[in-house]
Amino acid sequence: MSNELLREAAAKLKKAIPLMLKHQIPTTPTNYALWYAYVGQSSPELNRQLDEVLSQYSTCPPSQSERLYQTYLSDPVELDVIEMRQNLDAMVTDLSQSLKDTNLNANQFQTKIDSNFDRLNKIENEGFSIEEVLSLVKSLVSDAYDIKNSTQHFTDQLAHAQSEINQLKIQLKKSEHDMHFDALTSALNRRAFNKDIKGLIEQTPEGLCLVIADIDHFKAFNDTYGHQLGDQVLKAVARRLSESCHEGSKLYRYGGEEFALLVPKSQLGRVRQLAESMRRSLEKLVLKDKRKDQRVDNVRASFGVAQYQDKDTDSSLIERADKHLYEAKRLGRNRVMPIIN
Repeated sequence: MSNELLREAAAKLKKAIPLMLKHQIPTTPTNYALWYAYVGQSSPELNRQLDEVLSQYSTCPPSQSERLYQTYLSDPVELDVIEMRQNLDAMVTDLSQSLKDTNLNANQFQTKIDSNFDRLNKIENEGFSIEEVLSLVKSLVSDAYDIKNSTQHFTDQLAHAQSEINQLKIQLKKSEHDMHFDALTSALNRRAFNKDIKGLIEQTPEGLCLVIADIDHFKAFNDTYGHQLGDQVLKAVARRLSESCHEGSKLYRYGGEEFALLVPKSQLGRVRQLAESMRRSLEKLVLKDKRKDQRVDNVRASFGVAQYQDKDTDSSLIERADKHLYEAKRLGRNRVMPIIN
């Protein structure tokens, strides 16, 4: 983060914290994010609604904070995952309570059975009448029905919960996929890139290489052929780049027409050769605009490559790859930088 951004963040926090103290707002991550956005005035509607809450309560209750955060700040896909996990937790809690209730009923039934057996043992010694024996049998039957109904209720709940859990698992898997993959190109998305590059630098940074590729003159595809064909170009480029990935490398849609490639435990020269083979592979791409019956065979891309250096952060590594990418653009595009002798 640049010094200017750090100063801006500090200034916002200096405004946000006194307001939180004034309104007795708990210092939770959700509240920090909410009030940081409030003083930054990034969302006029958020500010308006928060002001209404403050005028009504003189503070912001947790439920209102959570509602505002979910509406204006959080990622909808992430919320889907959180909600589904909460549903799973709730079902587990319900099943646990049902199991406790069933065990309690079973224990009570066992106590009744023991009592009735004691009474049965007395028949021989004390000579129960036929009416008393029948009454004892009816009591046993009644207790048996009670425990049967209790266990049947739990069995039904378990079957229903299992069905819901299976459905939630499917939805959860899809939502978690959506959280980390780009919907258009099926490449990993920027969220996944940010997590992975930080993780690799923290854990195994030696030999980590980053490639950033940018489709040349992409705006011209949209202007000439329309956004639909532009989307087809993005998907075709992602597919071609993905096919070239190896040695544990991963492809990400970095943003717009930019893609990133993380290659762990490698060397700058080797990864530069990989980028060069990708560049040549893209030159061979041919797409067809069916509406205009035209061939599109001028897909080109520029590449910037950088390798982890001692004390690098994710930002400095990205900045160096970006610098080489801009140099490739400046020198005429459709090339890989840096040049290595």
